[in-house]
Amino acid sequence: MNIKRIFGVILTLLGIAGLIYTAVLLSGSMNGGNVKTVAIYGVLGAIFFIAGIGLVRTMKDEA
Repeated sequence: MNIKRIFGVILTLLGIAGLIYTAVLLSGSMNGGNVKTVAIYGVLGAIFFIAGIGLVRTMKDEA
């Protein structure tokens, strides 16, 4: 198995976890929560997710 593909899967899973955590923070912060924290987790989650998907898509399957 290719190391870049494994790293891409790990980045994708971290991105999904970050986006889910952002959604949880966002749903709990409707009454004066910290918007800066939500934005940071959301941006990092999106970056990890996009980078992971990009790595997985660009890797060719080699037997």
